[in-house]
Amino acid sequence: MGARIMDAGTSFAGDVRQAFDNQVDYCERNGAGITARVVRALRDVLRHDDDVPFLARIRDWPGVALADGLPLRAAGALHGLHLSGQAPELGPVYAGEPVDGEAILRAVARAHSNWLLPWLDGPPQTNEAGRSSSFAAGMLWLVDQGLPNRVEPFEIGSSAGINLMMDRFAWDLGGVVVGASDPILSFKPEWRGPPPPRHDLSIAAPSGCDVAPLDLTDPAQALRLKAYIWPEHTERFARLEAAIAEAAIRPPRLTRMHAADFVEQQLASPQAEGTTRVLVHSIVWQYLPDEEKKRITAAMNAAGARATRERALAWIALEADRVAMAHSLQVRYCPGHGEIHRVAAAHAHGAWVKWLGA
Repeated sequence: MGARIMDAGTSFAGDVRQAFDNQVDYCERNGAGITARVVRALRDVLRHDDDVPFLARIRDWPGVALADGLPLRAAGALHGLHLSGQAPELGPVYAGEPVDGEAILRAVARAHSNWLLPWLDGPPQTNEAGRSSSFAAGMLWLVDQGLPNRVEPFEIGSSAGINLMMDRFAWDLGGVVVGASDPILSFKPEWRGPPPPRHDLSIAAPSGCDVAPLDLTDPAQALRLKAYIWPEHTERFARLEAAIAEAAIRPPRLTRMHAADFVEQQLASPQAEGTTRVLVHSIVWQYLPDEEKKRITAAMNAAGARATRERALAWIALEADRVAMAHSLQVRYCPGHGEIHRVAAAHAHGAWVKWLGA
């Protein structure tokens, strides 16, 4: 299917402080002042040569801090601690009160270091349903290219599998209304630019994988998801609660598996005539090892060479461009030349979509 999908962040060369500076700026520009304040205070705490394991591990991070989502791992840990009720002194910080956030975070990190440390072990679990607006727009674009409108998405890095329930979502995309007739969640992102193509769309049997999937019905695991929601974005908490309720009735088709293994398995399974099989992912590519990226790309290239108009294959990716400070919606499909089409820019949590079309 042509050149590799845009690498969202692993090429970014910067130290820990630069990663925190970048995250502060991003939060401020996206209406997350409290989160920006927490990240800034934590950045400033790192200047002290404390013998606190949580802080020392951040300060001496061995990888590429921004690509690894280090500031968000740390901020998620602190928000999780706040939501757990174990550190009431964090309350004024998350209420936006004029307190000394640096002093409070420094004391909290020392008192709760062992609780906080495991949150640094893996990437943020930002399982955001709002990103499905970009997926749906990309699918409409694929139908406009002549591919079947019965779409079978398979997702890597699905976290708790919220977007695996997108066959139960509905969207208003710049006036183009599509999706379930009785949705569990509805989305109307701020739409910038012309609307996407208007077509009927049938989303069938979404499935996905994650190397460490979360169970929405487990309160402890649901807390982890809530911790990665920025506290300013109250509508995202409401979406998560709706997804939790739906998962208790009809759970998503989520498998514990490495991404490359899952992609190869999906592509080896029979595909019905009149369908478009679509690999989808959002804010995942930067966390995958290079070897997995190569295997996924090779598997998609091989399957793309076999694709037909009646059994089509596509790839939709919403990934971060850390240099451009934006998120790009990129689509490619086979049969065809398999080139990458950047069809939109989007907010990381689905608040807006800027449609670019071609």
